[in-house]
Amino acid sequence: MLDPTVAERIRVDLAANDVVLYMKGTPVFPQCGFSAQAAQILTMLGVTFKGVDVLADPGLRQGIKDFSNWPTIPQLYIKGELVGGCDIMREMTQSGELQKLLTDKGVVLSAQARVG
Repeated sequence: MLDPTVAERIRVDLAANDVVLYMKGTPVFPQCGFSAQAAQILTMLGVTFKGVDVLADPGLRQGIKDFSNWPTIPQLYIKGELVGGCDIMREMTQSGELQKLLTDKGVVLSAQARVG
C-alpha cells in the first residue's frame, strides 16, 4: 500500500523536474551497477536530471515501486511519465529513441549528444 506522504513526495519531485531518476545512491556515488549505468546514460546525453536516492528512505524505496507498479530500481521519469529502467534506457539510447523522446518532450540535450 502506497503511503500518501511518499506518494505526494514523488508527485512533487516529478512535477518540479523534467527528468527524474530514482536510483540506488546518487549520480556522483551510485550504489549499484544498474543505477550507475542509468545515471551515466543521462550524463552522456547531457541531460540535467534529479537523482533521488531510494536507499536514503526505505519508505521511498518501496513507495516508488508501488507508485509506478514497476518492480525494479532505477526508474527513469521524463515529464512525469515512467520510461523504464536501465535495460530499457540502454536499448532506447542505442536506437536513438531516448534522445528523440527527450527532445520531443522539450528536454534540452548537450550539443554533442544531438550530433552523435
